[in-house]
Amino acid sequence: MSKRDYYEVLGVSKGADEREIKKAYKRMAMKYHPDRNKDDADAADKFKEATEAYEVLTDAQKRAAYDQFGHDAVNGQHGGHGGFGGGADFSDIFGDVFGDIFGGGRGRQQRSARGSDLRYNMELTLEEAVRGVTKEIKVPTLVGCDVCDGSGAKPGTQAKTCPTCHGHGQVQMRQGFFTVQQPCPHCRGKGKIISDPCTTCHGEGRYQKTKTLSVKIPAGVDTGDRIRLSGEGEAGEAGAPAGDLYVQMHVREHEIFVRDGNNLFCEVPISYTAAALGGEVEVPTLDGRVKLKIPAETQTGRMFRLKGKGVRSARNGQLGDLVCKVYIETPVNLTEEQKELLRQLEDSCGGSAAKKHRPKSEGFFDGVKRFFDDLTR
Repeated sequence: MSKRDYYEVLGVSKGADEREIKKAYKRMAMKYHPDRNKDDADAADKFKEATEAYEVLTDAQKRAAYDQFGHDAVNGQHGGHGGFGGGADFSDIFGDVFGDIFGGGRGRQQRSARGSDLRYNMELTLEEAVRGVTKEIKVPTLVGCDVCDGSGAKPGTQAKTCPTCHGHGQVQMRQGFFTVQQPCPHCRGKGKIISDPCTTCHGEGRYQKTKTLSVKIPAGVDTGDRIRLSGEGEAGEAGAPAGDLYVQMHVREHEIFVRDGNNLFCEVPISYTAAALGGEVEVPTLDGRVKLKIPAETQTGRMFRLKGKGVRSARNGQLGDLVCKVYIETPVNLTEEQKELLRQLEDSCGGSAAKKHRPKSEGFFDGVKRFFDDLTR
């Protein structure tokens, strides 16, 4: 009797990844498992067929051979169960697929857990972010107990192998012809029993403490950047490696500058006279004040770029610019004499001279007039 295509058996495409194959097999195993279909011989055959397909398609070497040569690559003529010198034990396969439900695969021993990673949010001023700074931070975390060296046992004593699970951390339960494992209830999955616990950490091998760390922030960091401090997270269980500490940067808003990547932007007020006649104004930079030359007839919104006065990137070392946007500040609190002078200036710039002195204004109002003329036609 010819065998069905393994992909067809599991109902997956030939491009399916291992996660899809595992999901499909889990669905079929739950449906056709012999313990759930004791009087259905057809279900047992389908269960066996699905298990065989799963065994081949989740093994990279077997799958590659199957894709190229079909069932000839995995049939009995190549030896053992399927051309590769014997098949996997079914309880291993079932434990692998359903391990997340029943507590792990066959023969798996409990491993001490690595410590958790931690995150610390650090606020910086723009000046600190641009120039770099060293800061001390306080981090509440779990640290390894230095009294018992993380073992959890009182000094001079030691933990004993759990007599229930014999150090495996798991116990087996037989259900039909397959084995399900679960954490050992006696040692809570640790594999060891501490009869005389350390009085400092109470048998946990670690305890809560606030650590003080010195963190060097490199020049040029920005909001969203982070620094990893290896091994400065929570201590692991029973001497397992500690996690890492991630220091997340947040740069506060500045009263003068706005940062965009490596560039800085600021708005600079200039006088009515400087805009019309030209002149120089002092503008701030992160390195001090510099002179900015304003050409005559400068309009509000004009941009001036000061090369190399921005931020040096922490990633590639590139130096940004400072971009200054000028706006004309209207005079306030004028005396009667000053107002009269402005009226004289306005009169001298109006009439036939308006197009010469105020080309944008004249052009705008000419356009407005044409717009309304078109509406009334």
